[in-house]
Amino acid sequence: MKNINKVEIFHWPLLAFTAAVILIGLLNLYSASQAGDGTHNSYFLSQLAWVGVSVIICTPIFLIDYRIYERIAYFLYAAGVILLLIVFFTRPIAGSQRWIPLGFFNLQPSELMKVIIVVTLAHYFHNDIAPVEGYNLKRLLKPFALGGLPVLLILFEPDLGTALMLSFIAGTIFLFVKIRFRTILALILVALIAMPIGWNFVMKDYQKKRVLTMIDPEADPRGSGYHRRQSVIAIGSGGFLGKGFTDGTQTQLRFLPEQHTDFIFSVWAEEQGFLGSLLLIGMYGGLIMSGLHIASKAREKFGALLALGASAIIFWQVLINIGMVVGLLPVVGVTLPFMSYGGTSLVISMCCVAVMLNVYSRKHMF
Repeated sequence: MKNINKVEIFHWPLLAFTAAVILIGLLNLYSASQAGDGTHNSYFLSQLAWVGVSVIICTPIFLIDYRIYERIAYFLYAAGVILLLIVFFTRPIAGSQRWIPLGFFNLQPSELMKVIIVVTLAHYFHNDIAPVEGYNLKRLLKPFALGGLPVLLILFEPDLGTALMLSFIAGTIFLFVKIRFRTILALILVALIAMPIGWNFVMKDYQKKRVLTMIDPEADPRGSGYHRRQSVIAIGSGGFLGKGFTDGTQTQLRFLPEQHTDFIFSVWAEEQGFLGSLLLIGMYGGLIMSGLHIASKAREKFGALLALGASAIIFWQVLINIGMVVGLLPVVGVTLPFMSYGGTSLVISMCCVAVMLNVYSRKHMF
């Protein structure tokens, strides 16, 4: 083992970007939860408590050698699938069965599955001897099955946004293992064939309306298009410098729906403007690039795929959420990491950072 300077254990840029986004998220949530009279900050206080809980939960995830996670990968996978099955026996909330009530909070197994699928696929590809010419469709059947089962269960909750997220995360890992070019073309063809099947037999009517609203925003401005319309108004009204902290009219007058969760970026954009939005996106970019840097420096494949997968979780959530609130993507209910209100979402995002730091801190120990 090399002599390790304690300063080198931490990837300081990753820590700095994470801390900055969390602080921005708390301040932004404070504004979003005021409702104009300054008395409704329960979301802010709850999120502040969850930051502390997240640090406590993620500390052992950072301290335990990440290679231990490889040994329990399939156990974690089985536990995650069981939790996804349990949600079908719970009481629906807003028409969906996504949460397991645990008294003081509701557990969302689909959020846990984001990290679990990364650990599982990293374990599989680390131990599977890849063909010299690359993976073909036959060799990808098992990892596809591992990723496809939770995706199907989440689709039936129904939760299209998280199902897509899980697919994108798994797809990112697939792209970074060696796959034959012909296989990639075949997968693209399968995806194109599956799209009309999914539209006609899988997607719910309200989900179809959201896609159609994205194409034609004025088709149903008071119905399926209301969320998108109000979000775009809020973002556009922020201008270059924004209206100022707690001074966003769309936010404070409650025109903006789900402003503390899915549309939290709209609150920031209205109050801090284009410049503030660019700053926040830059911080996310720095955080994600830090994760990719850690993946490139990992000493073995499992660690590299872990850091890559953790970075992919944050990348896809940021891309889909911001694309959704600015009207470039359909409204699918994906939260913004470290910004949106929610205990499970915050813990998972923090776990991603803990996993990256874990891989980085042990790059000297091989």
